[in-house]
Parts: sequence; structure tokens; C-alpha cells
Amino acid sequence: MLVTIAMGIRQSFGLFLSPIELEIGVGREAFGLAIAVQNLIFGLAQPFVGTLADRHGAGRVAAAGAALYALGLALAAGVSGAFGLNLTLGFLVGFAMTGVTFVVAIGAAVRAVPSEKRGLAAGIVTAGGSVGQFLLVPVAQWLIGGFGWRETFLIFAALAATMVLLAVGVSGRSTQTEAAGLPSQTIQEALREAAGHTGFWLLNAGFFVCGFHVAFVSTHLPAFIEDKGLDPAIGARALALVGLFNILGSYVFGMSADRWRKKHVLAGIYLARAAVMAVFLAFPISPLSATLFACALGFLWLGTVPLTSALVGQIFGVRYVSTLFGIVFMSHQVGAFFGAWGAGYAYRVSGSYDLAWQISIGIALLAVLLHWPIKDAPLARAASS
Repeated sequence: MLVTIAMGIRQSFGLFLSPIELEIGVGREAFGLAIAVQNLIFGLAQPFVGTLADRHGAGRVAAAGAALYALGLALAAGVSGAFGLNLTLGFLVGFAMTGVTFVVAIGAAVRAVPSEKRGLAAGIVTAGGSVGQFLLVPVAQWLIGGFGWRETFLIFAALAATMVLLAVGVSGRSTQTEAAGLPSQTIQEALREAAGHTGFWLLNAGFFVCGFHVAFVSTHLPAFIEDKGLDPAIGARALALVGLFNILGSYVFGMSADRWRKKHVLAGIYLARAAVMAVFLAFPISPLSATLFACALGFLWLGTVPLTSALVGQIFGVRYVSTLFGIVFMSHQVGAFFGAWGAGYAYRVSGSYDLAWQISIGIALLAVLLHWPIKDAPLARAASS
């Protein structure tokens, strides 16, 4: 439920672009920059927040993140320009999300289940975020249309505040290695071990691509669809469908993480993303094509998260999985920075999103090549954890 609320609110932000642009004169590049800052802060803070969760417990970290999330949304309701957007929706919300989303929640989940079910556990947490997207994106569209974007931010701030109570149910840090009497490992040793593993850096590079895709589509797809002369409600419906179909996709890919080689499934996801985007752009944009695109991309949307997190745990063990996956997720969010801001910049310069789509397809194909050579055998020391 924690991830459901946090990601549901987050994935609705693209719907605020047009009304904010109309009321306070903040253009698409400036709005995209605020979302890009959010994604960048979200990423840069992940390794440190993951370490806090590993050392002091996920519940405390989640409660603090929820409180900051509510504060950032409440302050966003009063902004009057680009600086305010960057400070509230960008910095505060970005930092807050580190405590209430995937790295902390997945870290707690995979430590609570046997090794053969860790992929499924990560998939269920990821699917929870998509449940929120499916439920809250239409609500956001209705609230913005009925009350206004400022009032919607305030309502969402109240909803985010409820996550403080939900954080009480998040499990704490793992004591598996100590309880089992197995060799311990310091966090410094874990970091050195990961830094010397080529597969760790390939995972970082591949997850950069995922971040670019997710931020680009979630921030700019509604505006892209509206530019094609379609009703704004179709853009909102498309984002909701992405969330709906990712519930299924996250579950399916979570199960696949426990059955097949994760790196091969990851390569297949990126290849499929490239194909879906290319087909979408090859035909005139219509309500039907937007719907089909959202369903197909939604199935592939965050299926990379359970696979990537499970692969980190498989290679390095779960003792410091929040820390190590936090570093990989930081790369994801650096990609998200360029996906959100870069697409807005490309639009300002060229008047279209064509270049952003072309880059998205190209780097998806690159990600296929990046995942194939990863050495995914558990390390001798990590295998015992």
C-alpha cells in the first residue's frame, strides 16, 4: 500500500503539465526540468537512504519519507513559477520518494522471503506501484478538472500523509547472516565487491535506459497525445492503462525472475520496448493506437525492477541489497532526469518529440546488448548471505 500511494501520485504528475503551463506560464521544458530534478534527487539519494534502511530499519526511513512527501506536495500547491516547482515538486518530492518506493520496500520484501521467492516478492511490490498508477491517475484527472491543480496537490498531500501510519508495517533490517552463523561482510567490503564486478556496471547502464523511458513517457505522453489533436482525457487514460497492464507485467516478470535467467528476460523486455515504440510511431496517432500502445508498454513498464533487484541479490546476496540496488537505481534516475528534461528541451528546440522517441528506441536496443554478457553466478562470499 505504501508503494501504491507513492507511485500512484508520482505517475500522475504529467497531467499537471498543461494546467500549470496555462496558469503560471511555465513551459514544457521548465516543467520537465522540475520532474527531471525530482528524478535526479530521487536517484542520488538512493544509495544513502538504502544504507540507512539496511542499518536502522525500513519502517523508520519510510515514515520520514512519507512526511516529507506530504510537505512537498502541500508546498507545490502554492508555487508561482519555475523555481518553486523545482524546489517542491523537484527537490522535496524527489528526496521523499527515496524512502517510500522501490529500494526500501523491495529490500524489506526480499529479506522476508526464501531465496527462491525473491523475484516474485519484488514483482508484487512493483505491481503495487502500478495499482496506484491505475487508480490515482484517473482520480487526478478528475480532481484537476473539477477543482484545479493546486487543490489536487493539497488533496494528494493529505493522502501522502497517511503513509506515515502505513510505514509502521514495513519490516526492518535483516539479521539473516548473523543468525545463521555465516561469515559477516561489512558495507565497505560489499561496495568494493560490487565495484569490481563488470555485471554490476552493466546493470547500472541498462537501468539508465529504463529510467529514461519511464520518465519520458510518464511526463510527456499526455502532452504528446494532446498535440496530435486528441482529447486530454485520452492521455490520462493512457497513463492509467500503463499502470493497469504493469500490474500483470510486474507479476509475470517477477515470477520469471525465479524461473529463467534474469539477464535474458531483461534483454527481451528492452527489445520489446523498442518494437512497441517503433510500431506506435509508424501509424497515425489515434485513440485506438494510444490505447494499444499504453497496454503494450504498460506490460513492459516496470518489469525491469523485480528482475534487476533480484539479479543484484542473486549475485551479491541480500545483506546489503538496499544499498547496492540503491546505487543501480541511482543510475535509473539519472536516466530519468534526461528522459524528463531532455524530451522537454527537444520539444522546445524542434517543436516536436520526434528526437526523444528516436533516442528511446535506440537506447532500448543498446540495453539489449548490455545485459547479455552479464556474469550472473552468485559470488562465493555473497552466496552464503
